[in-house]
Amino acid sequence: MEEAILETIPLTDELARLWSQATLFAGDLLQPGWKLWQLLIVLGLIALAYGLRRIVAERMTHWMRGQTGRPKWQLRALVILRNRLGLVFFAAIAWAVYVTMQQVTWPSRSYLVGLAATIGTAWMIVSFVARLVRNPFLRKIVTWALWIYVTLFYLGIWDETRDALDTVALEIGDFRISILSLLTAVVVIGVLFFFARFLSKTTASRISQNEDLSPSMKVLVVKMLQIVLYAGAFFIGLKAVGFDLTGLAVLSGAIGVGLGFGLQKVVSNLVSGVIILLDKSIKPGDVISLGETFGWVTTLTARYVSITTRDGKEYLIPNEDLITGQVVNWSHSNSFVRLDIYFGTAYGDDPHLVRKVAIEAASGTKRVLSIKPPVCHIVGFGDSSVDYILRFWISDPTDGLTNIRGNVYLALWDAFQEHGISIPFPQREMRVLNPEELRTDAPRSAAERAAQGPAGDPDGPAREPGPG
Repeated sequence: MEEAILETIPLTDELARLWSQATLFAGDLLQPGWKLWQLLIVLGLIALAYGLRRIVAERMTHWMRGQTGRPKWQLRALVILRNRLGLVFFAAIAWAVYVTMQQVTWPSRSYLVGLAATIGTAWMIVSFVARLVRNPFLRKIVTWALWIYVTLFYLGIWDETRDALDTVALEIGDFRISILSLLTAVVVIGVLFFFARFLSKTTASRISQNEDLSPSMKVLVVKMLQIVLYAGAFFIGLKAVGFDLTGLAVLSGAIGVGLGFGLQKVVSNLVSGVIILLDKSIKPGDVISLGETFGWVTTLTARYVSITTRDGKEYLIPNEDLITGQVVNWSHSNSFVRLDIYFGTAYGDDPHLVRKVAIEAASGTKRVLSIKPPVCHIVGFGDSSVDYILRFWISDPTDGLTNIRGNVYLALWDAFQEHGISIPFPQREMRVLNPEELRTDAPRSAAERAAQGPAGDPDGPAREPGPG
Protein backbone atom coordinates (compact mmCIF):
# COMPACT_ATOMS: atom_id res chain seq x y z
CA MET A 1 0.00 0.00 0.00
CA GLU A 2 1.37 3.41 -0.86
CA GLU A 3 2.23 5.61 2.06
CA ALA A 4 0.08 8.61 2.75
CA ILE A 5 1.56 11.77 1.32
CA LEU A 6 0.57 15.04 2.95
CA GLU A 7 1.37 18.12 0.96
CA THR A 8 2.75 20.49 3.57
CA ILE A 9 4.17 23.24 1.43
CA PRO A 10 4.28 26.30 3.69
CA LEU A 11 3.98 28.82 0.95
CA THR A 12 2.68 27.75 -2.44
CA ASP A 13 2.47 29.99 -5.47
CA GLU A 14 -1.13 30.81 -4.68
CA LEU A 15 -0.33 31.63 -1.07
CA ALA A 16 2.61 33.78 -2.16
CA ARG A 17 0.46 35.70 -4.62
CA LEU A 18 -2.28 36.12 -2.01
CA TRP A 19 0.20 37.35 0.58
CA SER A 20 1.71 39.74 -1.92
CA GLN A 21 -1.66 41.24 -2.81
CA ALA A 22 -2.58 41.67 0.84
CA THR A 23 0.76 43.35 1.57
CA LEU A 24 0.43 45.75 -1.33
CA PHE A 25 -3.16 46.57 -0.40
CA ALA A 26 -2.20 47.30 3.21
CA GLY A 27 0.76 49.38 2.05
CA ASP A 28 -1.44 51.48 -0.22
CA LEU A 29 -3.87 52.11 2.61
CA LEU A 30 -1.16 53.43 4.90
CA GLN A 31 0.23 55.81 2.30
CA PRO A 32 -0.86 59.44 2.77
CA GLY A 33 -3.73 60.27 0.49
CA TRP A 34 -7.42 59.55 -0.03
CA LYS A 35 -7.07 55.84 0.67
CA LEU A 36 -5.77 56.58 4.14
CA TRP A 37 -8.54 59.14 4.65
CA GLN A 38 -11.16 56.57 3.58
CA LEU A 39 -9.69 54.06 6.04
CA LEU A 40 -9.94 56.61 8.84
CA ILE A 41 -13.52 57.42 7.79
CA VAL A 42 -14.46 53.70 7.93
CA LEU A 43 -12.89 53.36 11.41
CA GLY A 44 -14.78 56.45 12.54
CA LEU A 45 -18.05 55.04 11.20
CA ILE A 46 -17.44 51.80 13.11
CA ALA A 47 -16.87 53.72 16.35
CA LEU A 48 -19.94 55.92 15.72
CA ALA A 49 -22.17 52.93 14.91
CA TYR A 50 -21.26 51.03 18.04
CA GLY A 51 -21.53 54.17 20.16
CA LEU A 52 -25.09 54.64 18.90
CA ARG A 53 -25.74 50.97 19.55
CA ARG A 54 -24.88 51.31 23.25
CA ILE A 55 -27.22 54.28 23.65
CA VAL A 56 -30.16 52.96 21.62
CA ALA A 57 -29.90 49.35 22.89
CA GLU A 58 -30.16 50.47 26.51
CA ARG A 59 -33.24 52.57 25.85
CA MET A 60 -34.74 49.86 23.67
CA THR A 61 -34.26 47.29 26.46
CA HIS A 62 -35.98 49.59 28.96
CA TRP A 63 -38.85 50.12 26.52
CA MET A 64 -39.29 46.39 25.81
CA ARG A 65 -39.58 45.58 29.53
CA GLY A 66 -42.77 47.62 29.61
CA GLN A 67 -44.30 45.88 26.57
CA THR A 68 -45.73 42.94 28.51
CA GLY A 69 -48.88 42.82 26.41
CA ARG A 70 -47.13 42.23 23.11
CA PRO A 71 -47.01 38.74 21.55
CA LYS A 72 -43.88 36.72 22.22
CA TRP A 73 -42.86 36.59 18.56
CA GLN A 74 -42.79 40.39 18.37
CA LEU A 75 -40.65 40.66 21.50
CA ARG A 76 -38.33 37.98 20.14
CA ALA A 77 -37.97 39.91 16.86
CA LEU A 78 -37.18 43.10 18.79
CA VAL A 79 -34.49 41.28 20.78
CA ILE A 80 -32.91 40.00 17.56
CA LEU A 81 -32.93 43.53 16.12
CA ARG A 82 -31.46 45.00 19.32
CA ASN A 83 -28.55 42.56 19.28
CA ARG A 84 -27.63 43.63 15.73
CA LEU A 85 -28.05 47.37 16.00
CA GLY A 86 -24.31 47.90 15.52
CA LEU A 87 -24.31 46.34 12.06
CA VAL A 88 -27.58 48.08 11.15
CA PHE A 89 -26.26 51.51 12.14
CA PHE A 90 -22.91 50.94 10.40
CA ALA A 91 -24.51 49.82 7.13
CA ALA A 92 -26.98 52.75 7.14
CA ILE A 93 -24.39 55.42 8.02
CA ALA A 94 -21.77 53.97 5.65
CA TRP A 95 -24.16 54.04 2.69
CA ALA A 96 -25.22 57.60 3.56
CA VAL A 97 -21.58 58.74 3.71
CA TYR A 98 -20.77 56.88 0.47
CA VAL A 99 -23.65 58.49 -1.45
CA THR A 100 -22.65 61.91 -0.10
CA MET A 101 -19.01 61.44 -1.11
CA GLN A 102 -20.09 60.31 -4.57
CA GLN A 103 -21.85 63.66 -5.02
CA VAL A 104 -19.16 65.96 -3.65
CA THR A 105 -15.92 64.33 -4.80
CA TRP A 106 -14.46 61.92 -7.34
CA PRO A 107 -15.93 58.36 -7.28
CA SER A 108 -12.47 56.87 -6.77
CA ARG A 109 -12.14 58.78 -3.50
CA SER A 110 -15.11 56.91 -1.98
CA TYR A 111 -14.36 53.40 -3.24
CA LEU A 112 -13.20 52.00 0.13
CA VAL A 113 -16.20 53.51 1.93
CA GLY A 114 -18.55 51.82 -0.55
CA LEU A 115 -16.67 48.55 -0.15
CA ALA A 116 -17.00 48.78 3.64
CA ALA A 117 -20.71 49.59 3.30
CA THR A 118 -21.19 46.57 1.04
CA ILE A 119 -19.37 44.21 3.39
CA GLY A 120 -21.21 45.65 6.42
CA THR A 121 -24.56 45.13 4.69
CA ALA A 122 -23.62 41.56 3.80
CA TRP A 123 -22.59 40.91 7.42
CA MET A 124 -25.92 42.31 8.62
CA ILE A 125 -27.90 40.07 6.26
CA VAL A 126 -25.85 37.04 7.29
CA SER A 127 -26.47 37.73 10.99
CA PHE A 128 -30.24 37.78 10.40
CA VAL A 129 -30.31 34.75 8.08
CA ALA A 130 -28.20 32.71 10.52
CA ARG A 131 -31.10 32.84 12.98
CA LEU A 132 -32.62 30.00 10.96
CA VAL A 133 -30.07 27.70 12.62
CA ARG A 134 -31.55 26.64 15.95
CA ASN A 135 -28.43 25.37 17.66
CA PRO A 136 -26.46 28.30 19.17
CA PHE A 137 -23.05 26.68 18.60
CA LEU A 138 -23.79 25.79 14.97
CA ARG A 139 -25.27 29.25 14.46
CA LYS A 140 -21.97 30.87 15.48
CA ILE A 141 -20.01 28.59 13.15
CA VAL A 142 -22.33 29.36 10.23
CA THR A 143 -22.25 33.10 10.96
CA TRP A 144 -18.46 33.34 11.09
CA ALA A 145 -18.00 31.12 8.04
CA LEU A 146 -20.35 33.27 5.95
CA TRP A 147 -18.76 36.47 7.24
CA ILE A 148 -15.33 35.22 6.13
CA TYR A 149 -16.69 34.14 2.75
CA VAL A 150 -18.45 37.42 1.92
CA THR A 151 -15.42 39.42 3.09
CA LEU A 152 -13.04 37.46 0.85
CA PHE A 153 -15.54 37.61 -2.01
CA TYR A 154 -16.01 41.38 -1.97
CA LEU A 155 -12.30 41.96 -1.45
CA GLY A 156 -11.72 40.01 -4.67
CA ILE A 157 -9.36 37.42 -3.20
CA TRP A 158 -11.75 34.46 -2.95
CA ASP A 159 -10.31 32.67 -6.01
CA GLU A 160 -6.76 32.91 -4.67
CA THR A 161 -7.89 31.70 -1.24
CA ARG A 162 -9.74 28.77 -2.78
CA ASP A 163 -6.72 27.74 -4.81
CA ALA A 164 -4.51 27.98 -1.74
CA LEU A 165 -6.84 25.76 0.29
CA ASP A 166 -6.95 23.22 -2.50
CA THR A 167 -3.15 22.84 -2.54
CA VAL A 168 -2.99 21.43 1.03
CA ALA A 169 -4.31 17.87 0.61
CA LEU A 170 -3.99 14.33 1.86
CA GLU A 171 -3.35 11.71 -0.81
CA ILE A 172 -3.68 7.93 -0.29
CA GLY A 173 -3.32 6.15 -3.61
CA ASP A 174 -5.99 7.50 -5.90
CA PHE A 175 -7.80 9.08 -2.99
CA ARG A 176 -7.18 12.80 -2.47
CA ILE A 177 -8.84 15.10 -0.01
CA SER A 178 -7.92 18.75 0.44
CA ILE A 179 -8.98 21.36 2.93
CA LEU A 180 -11.17 22.95 0.26
CA SER A 181 -12.99 19.70 -0.54
CA LEU A 182 -13.46 19.01 3.16
CA LEU A 183 -14.93 22.46 3.79
CA THR A 184 -17.12 22.11 0.69
CA ALA A 185 -18.40 18.75 1.94
CA VAL A 186 -19.23 20.25 5.34
CA VAL A 187 -21.13 23.14 3.74
CA VAL A 188 -23.06 20.96 1.28
CA ILE A 189 -23.95 18.35 3.92
CA GLY A 190 -24.95 21.10 6.35
CA VAL A 191 -27.31 22.66 3.80
CA LEU A 192 -28.79 19.27 2.93
CA PHE A 193 -29.22 18.48 6.62
CA PHE A 194 -31.05 21.78 7.07
CA PHE A 195 -33.52 20.93 4.32
CA ALA A 196 -33.82 17.35 5.61
CA ARG A 197 -34.68 18.67 9.06
CA PHE A 198 -37.21 21.12 7.60
CA LEU A 199 -38.89 18.37 5.54
CA SER A 200 -38.84 16.02 8.52
CA LYS A 201 -40.55 18.50 10.85
CA THR A 202 -43.10 19.52 8.21
CA THR A 203 -43.96 15.92 7.34
CA ALA A 204 -44.07 14.89 11.01
CA SER A 205 -46.62 17.60 11.80
CA ARG A 206 -48.82 16.44 8.93
CA ILE A 207 -48.52 12.79 9.97
CA SER A 208 -49.43 13.62 13.57
CA GLN A 209 -52.66 15.22 12.33
CA ASN A 210 -53.65 12.11 10.34
CA GLU A 211 -56.44 10.36 12.23
CA ASP A 212 -56.26 7.20 10.09
CA LEU A 213 -52.91 6.13 11.59
CA SER A 214 -52.47 4.72 15.07
CA PRO A 215 -50.16 6.59 17.49
CA SER A 216 -47.45 3.93 17.28
CA MET A 217 -47.61 3.89 13.48
CA LYS A 218 -47.23 7.67 13.41
CA VAL A 219 -44.07 7.45 15.50
CA LEU A 220 -42.69 4.63 13.34
CA VAL A 221 -43.32 6.49 10.08
CA VAL A 222 -41.71 9.66 11.44
CA LYS A 223 -38.61 7.79 12.67
CA MET A 224 -38.15 5.92 9.39
CA LEU A 225 -38.61 9.15 7.45
CA GLN A 226 -35.95 10.88 9.54
CA ILE A 227 -33.48 8.04 8.99
CA VAL A 228 -34.05 8.10 5.22
CA LEU A 229 -33.81 11.90 4.92
CA TYR A 230 -30.68 12.32 7.04
CA ALA A 231 -28.90 9.32 5.54
CA GLY A 232 -29.80 10.51 2.04
CA ALA A 233 -28.56 14.02 2.82
CA PHE A 234 -25.25 12.65 4.11
CA PHE A 235 -24.51 10.38 1.14
CA ILE A 236 -25.77 12.86 -1.45
CA GLY A 237 -23.54 15.51 0.09
CA LEU A 238 -20.51 13.24 -0.11
CA LYS A 239 -21.30 12.33 -3.71
CA ALA A 240 -21.86 15.95 -4.67
CA VAL A 241 -18.33 16.96 -3.65
CA GLY A 242 -16.72 14.01 -5.45
CA PHE A 243 -16.19 11.45 -2.69
CA ASP A 244 -16.05 7.82 -3.80
CA LEU A 245 -18.77 6.07 -1.79
CA THR A 246 -17.29 2.64 -2.48
CA GLY A 247 -14.50 3.56 -0.11
CA LEU A 248 -17.02 3.68 2.71
CA ALA A 249 -17.39 -0.12 2.63
CA VAL A 250 -14.35 -0.58 4.88
CA LEU A 251 -15.57 2.15 7.18
CA SER A 252 -19.04 0.61 7.42
CA GLY A 253 -17.46 -2.75 8.28
CA ALA A 254 -15.45 -1.14 11.07
CA ILE A 255 -18.56 0.58 12.34
CA GLY A 256 -20.39 -2.76 12.32
CA VAL A 257 -17.66 -4.35 14.44
CA GLY A 258 -17.77 -1.41 16.82
CA LEU A 259 -21.52 -1.68 17.14
CA GLY A 260 -21.23 -5.39 17.87
CA PHE A 261 -18.74 -4.97 20.72
CA GLY A 262 -18.97 -1.49 22.17
CA LEU A 263 -22.51 -0.32 21.44
CA GLN A 264 -24.56 -3.40 22.24
CA LYS A 265 -26.94 -1.55 24.55
CA VAL A 266 -27.46 1.27 22.08
CA VAL A 267 -28.24 -1.11 19.22
CA SER A 268 -30.42 -3.23 21.51
CA ASN A 269 -32.47 -0.20 22.52
CA LEU A 270 -32.77 0.89 18.90
CA VAL A 271 -33.99 -2.53 17.73
CA SER A 272 -36.28 -2.83 20.76
CA GLY A 273 -37.80 0.55 19.91
CA VAL A 274 -38.55 -0.58 16.36
CA ILE A 275 -40.11 -3.82 17.70
CA ILE A 276 -42.29 -1.86 20.12
CA LEU A 277 -43.54 0.34 17.29
CA LEU A 278 -44.17 -2.58 14.97
CA ASP A 279 -46.07 -4.85 17.40
CA LYS A 280 -47.96 -1.87 18.91
CA SER A 281 -47.54 -3.28 22.41
CA ILE A 282 -46.91 0.23 23.76
CA LYS A 283 -48.03 3.45 22.14
CA PRO A 284 -48.28 7.10 23.18
CA GLY A 285 -51.15 7.61 25.62
CA ASP A 286 -51.03 4.10 27.10
CA VAL A 287 -51.11 3.77 30.88
CA ILE A 288 -48.42 1.31 31.98
CA SER A 289 -46.71 0.21 35.17
CA LEU A 290 -43.17 -1.14 35.27
CA GLY A 291 -42.07 -2.15 38.74
CA GLU A 292 -42.98 0.73 41.02
CA THR A 293 -43.32 3.19 38.12
CA PHE A 294 -46.90 3.96 37.09
CA GLY A 295 -47.86 6.55 34.49
CA TRP A 296 -48.77 7.15 30.89
CA VAL A 297 -46.54 7.08 27.83
CA THR A 298 -45.83 10.54 26.42
CA THR A 299 -42.97 9.98 23.96
CA LEU A 300 -41.42 7.07 22.06
CA THR A 301 -37.84 7.62 20.92
CA ALA A 302 -35.14 5.44 19.40
CA ARG A 303 -33.50 4.83 22.79
CA TYR A 304 -36.13 5.21 25.51
CA VAL A 305 -39.80 5.61 26.34
CA SER A 306 -40.86 8.66 28.35
CA ILE A 307 -43.40 7.92 31.11
CA THR A 308 -45.03 10.74 33.06
CA THR A 309 -46.50 9.95 36.48
CA ARG A 310 -49.34 11.68 38.28
CA ASP A 311 -46.92 13.61 40.49
CA GLY A 312 -45.21 15.19 37.47
CA LYS A 313 -42.11 13.01 37.40
CA GLU A 314 -40.89 11.88 33.99
CA TYR A 315 -39.15 8.51 33.80
CA LEU A 316 -37.00 7.57 30.80
CA ILE A 317 -37.29 3.79 30.48
CA PRO A 318 -34.85 2.11 28.02
CA ASN A 319 -36.64 0.24 25.24
CA GLU A 320 -34.80 -2.96 26.11
CA ASP A 321 -36.39 -3.02 29.59
CA LEU A 322 -39.85 -2.85 28.04
CA ILE A 323 -39.08 -5.79 25.76
CA THR A 324 -37.35 -8.10 28.25
CA GLY A 325 -39.23 -7.13 31.44
CA GLN A 326 -42.81 -7.59 32.60
CA VAL A 327 -44.91 -4.55 31.78
CA VAL A 328 -48.52 -3.99 32.81
CA ASN A 329 -50.32 -2.10 30.06
CA TRP A 330 -53.62 -0.91 31.48
CA SER A 331 -54.88 0.23 28.09
CA HIS A 332 -53.31 -2.16 25.57
CA SER A 333 -56.36 -3.59 23.80
CA ASN A 334 -58.92 -1.24 25.41
CA SER A 335 -59.04 1.51 27.98
CA PHE A 336 -61.31 -0.31 30.49
CA VAL A 337 -59.77 -0.71 33.95
CA ARG A 338 -61.37 -2.51 36.91
CA LEU A 339 -60.73 -1.25 40.42
CA ASP A 340 -61.39 -3.06 43.71
CA ILE A 341 -61.95 -1.50 47.12
CA TYR A 342 -62.52 -3.32 50.41
CA PHE A 343 -64.67 -2.32 53.38
CA GLY A 344 -66.49 -3.84 56.34
CA THR A 345 -69.77 -3.26 58.20
CA ALA A 346 -71.13 -4.31 61.60
CA TYR A 347 -72.71 -7.71 62.11
CA GLY A 348 -75.99 -6.04 63.01
CA ASP A 349 -76.39 -4.52 59.53
CA ASP A 350 -78.36 -6.34 56.84
CA PRO A 351 -75.80 -7.58 54.24
CA HIS A 352 -78.40 -7.40 51.45
CA LEU A 353 -78.97 -3.71 52.20
CA VAL A 354 -75.24 -3.10 52.46
CA ARG A 355 -74.60 -4.57 49.02
CA LYS A 356 -77.45 -2.58 47.47
CA VAL A 357 -76.37 0.70 49.03
CA ALA A 358 -72.71 0.15 48.04
CA ILE A 359 -73.61 -0.53 44.38
CA GLU A 360 -75.86 2.54 44.22
CA ALA A 361 -73.17 4.72 45.79
CA ALA A 362 -70.50 3.56 43.33
CA SER A 363 -72.85 3.91 40.34
CA GLY A 364 -73.54 7.54 41.24
CA THR A 365 -69.84 8.46 41.30
CA LYS A 366 -68.41 10.35 38.34
CA ARG A 367 -66.11 8.33 35.98
CA VAL A 368 -67.61 4.98 37.10
CA LEU A 369 -68.97 3.23 33.99
CA SER A 370 -72.62 2.28 33.79
CA ILE A 371 -72.11 -0.09 30.84
CA LYS A 372 -70.09 -2.27 33.21
CA PRO A 373 -72.12 -1.84 36.44
CA PRO A 374 -70.42 -2.17 39.82
CA VAL A 375 -70.78 -5.37 41.85
CA CYS A 376 -70.41 -6.03 45.58
CA HIS A 377 -69.71 -9.38 47.27
CA ILE A 378 -69.11 -10.67 50.78
CA VAL A 379 -65.58 -12.00 51.07
CA GLY A 380 -65.47 -13.11 54.71
CA PHE A 381 -66.55 -12.76 58.33
CA GLY A 382 -63.87 -10.89 60.21
CA ASP A 383 -63.22 -10.43 63.92
CA SER A 384 -65.03 -7.11 64.05
CA SER A 385 -66.96 -6.81 60.77
CA VAL A 386 -68.50 -8.49 57.77
CA ASP A 387 -65.96 -7.93 54.94
CA TYR A 388 -67.03 -6.88 51.44
CA ILE A 389 -65.36 -6.16 48.08
CA LEU A 390 -66.74 -3.52 45.71
CA ARG A 391 -65.67 -3.73 42.04
CA PHE A 392 -66.26 -1.04 39.43
CA TRP A 393 -64.89 -0.07 36.00
CA ILE A 394 -63.47 3.14 34.53
CA SER A 395 -62.30 4.02 31.01
CA ASP A 396 -59.92 6.91 31.69
CA PRO A 397 -56.97 5.62 33.72
CA THR A 398 -54.85 8.58 32.59
CA ASP A 399 -56.97 10.78 34.89
CA GLY A 400 -55.73 8.86 37.93
CA LEU A 401 -56.70 5.85 40.02
CA THR A 402 -56.27 7.06 43.60
CA ASN A 403 -58.68 9.96 43.14
CA ILE A 404 -61.51 7.76 41.85
CA ARG A 405 -61.00 5.31 44.71
CA GLY A 406 -61.20 8.20 47.15
CA ASN A 407 -64.41 9.47 45.55
CA VAL A 408 -66.04 6.03 45.80
CA TYR A 409 -65.00 5.68 49.46
CA LEU A 410 -66.52 9.10 50.16
CA ALA A 411 -69.75 8.10 48.40
CA LEU A 412 -69.89 4.91 50.51
CA TRP A 413 -69.44 6.94 53.69
CA ASP A 414 -72.30 9.31 52.80
CA ALA A 415 -74.58 6.44 51.76
CA PHE A 416 -73.88 4.43 54.95
CA GLN A 417 -74.55 7.48 57.11
CA GLU A 418 -77.87 8.01 55.33
CA HIS A 419 -79.03 4.40 55.81
CA GLY A 420 -77.70 3.95 59.35
CA ILE A 421 -75.05 1.42 58.37
CA SER A 422 -72.08 1.46 60.72
CA ILE A 423 -68.44 0.76 59.92
CA PRO A 424 -67.00 -1.03 62.98
CA PHE A 425 -63.48 -0.80 64.24
CA PRO A 426 -61.55 -3.22 66.46
CA GLN A 427 -62.31 -2.83 70.23
CA ARG A 428 -60.15 -3.94 73.15
CA GLU A 429 -60.99 -4.16 76.89
CA MET A 430 -58.53 -2.46 79.23
CA ARG A 431 -58.31 -3.31 82.98
CA VAL A 432 -56.65 -0.96 85.48
CA LEU A 433 -55.17 -2.85 88.47
CA ASN A 434 -54.52 -1.36 91.96
CA PRO A 435 -51.06 -1.63 93.58
CA GLU A 436 -52.13 -4.54 95.85
CA GLU A 437 -53.12 -6.63 92.84
CA LEU A 438 -49.83 -5.86 91.14
CA ARG A 439 -47.91 -7.69 93.97
CA THR A 440 -46.48 -10.99 92.85
CA ASP A 441 -47.70 -12.85 95.97
CA ALA A 442 -51.19 -11.31 95.93
CA PRO A 443 -54.15 -13.44 94.74
CA ARG A 444 -55.15 -12.68 91.22
CA SER A 445 -58.90 -13.12 91.63
CA ALA A 446 -61.72 -13.06 94.20
CA ALA A 447 -62.10 -16.83 93.96
CA GLU A 448 -58.44 -17.26 94.94
CA ARG A 449 -58.87 -14.92 97.95
CA ALA A 450 -61.94 -16.86 99.13
CA ALA A 451 -60.07 -20.14 98.76
CA GLN A 452 -57.24 -18.79 100.98
CA GLY A 453 -59.44 -18.23 103.98
CA PRO A 454 -59.52 -15.39 106.51
CA ALA A 455 -55.83 -15.73 107.55
CA GLY A 456 -54.61 -15.92 104.05
CA ASP A 457 -53.69 -19.63 104.56
CA PRO A 458 -54.42 -21.60 101.44
CA ASP A 459 -55.00 -24.74 103.59
CA GLY A 460 -57.54 -23.08 105.88
CA PRO A 461 -61.30 -23.54 105.34
CA ALA A 462 -63.19 -20.86 103.62
CA ARG A 463 -65.58 -18.89 105.85
CA GLU A 464 -69.21 -19.42 105.14
CA PRO A 465 -71.10 -16.24 104.70
CA GLY A 466 -73.51 -15.69 107.63
CA PRO A 467 -76.84 -13.96 107.70
CA GLY A 468 -75.32 -10.85 109.24
